[in-house]
Amino acid sequence: MHVEEGAGMHFYPLGDAAVVVEFDTVIGPASHEQVRLLSLYLDHHPIPGMIEYVPAFTTVTVFYDPVAMRYAEAQAKLERAVAQTAEMRLDKQVRTVEIPVCYGGAFGPDLDDVAAHNRLTADEVVRIHSSAEYLVYMIGFAPGFPYLGGMPERIATPRRSSPRLAIPAGSVGIAGMQTGVYPIVTPGGWQLIGRTPVPLFRLDITPPTLLRAGDTIRFVPISEKEYEGWEGDAI
Repeated sequence: MHVEEGAGMHFYPLGDAAVVVEFDTVIGPASHEQVRLLSLYLDHHPIPGMIEYVPAFTTVTVFYDPVAMRYAEAQAKLERAVAQTAEMRLDKQVRTVEIPVCYGGAFGPDLDDVAAHNRLTADEVVRIHSSAEYLVYMIGFAPGFPYLGGMPERIATPRRSSPRLAIPAGSVGIAGMQTGVYPIVTPGGWQLIGRTPVPLFRLDITPPTLLRAGDTIRFVPISEKEYEGWEGDAI
C-alpha cells in the first residue's frame, strides 16, 4: 500500500467474479469514509447478482455470480452505486470505546523490546500508546480483529523475527506502524505490549464483535490487580 500520494478512484477485476473499487492508494479518513458509504449503500441496495462485498482500508471488493452477469455489467452497476453515495452522509456521532489494558509483565512480554527499539522507557511507551486515539478502519484477519490507524510513529516496531504459535486472546500488539488487539487465540508475530480483559469477540451476543469500522478507540492503562478483578465489557 503506497502512502506517498493519492491516485484517485478506479475499478479493476479480481479473478473472474469480483470487482474491486479502489477509492485511493492512501489510507486516511477521506478514503475510509467513501468505503463506509459504499458499504452502507450496498447494505440497503444490494446489486442483483452480488454474492457479498468485502470492505478494506481503501477498497470495497464486490463478489458477483458470473452466470448472472459479466464483469463490464458488474462494474457499470458499481459505478452507478458509487455515484449514488455522493448524496449520502454518514452518522457523525462517532462511537468511542475505551479498552482497558494491563501493560507489560506476563501480559506484555515484548514491551521492553519495543521500548529499547525506540530508545524509550517502558513507561514512555505505555504513555504514548495510551494517549493516542485510534480509528477502526476495518475488521478482519480473525473474528473481531480491528485494523487501527493513528498509532504514533515514535513507538513503531517491526514484527518479531520468530512468530509465536499461540497469542492469548486480548493481547495488544504492535507491528510496524500498526497496533491491534487479538480477539481470539491465534498464531502471530506482533510485539505484545499488554492485554485487555475485555472480550472483542463473543458468539453469545449479537453482533458478536465489540468493535466496528468507524469506531474510535482509546486504550486505558490498568493494573494487574484491576485486570484480574475486571468484570463487564469495555469502559
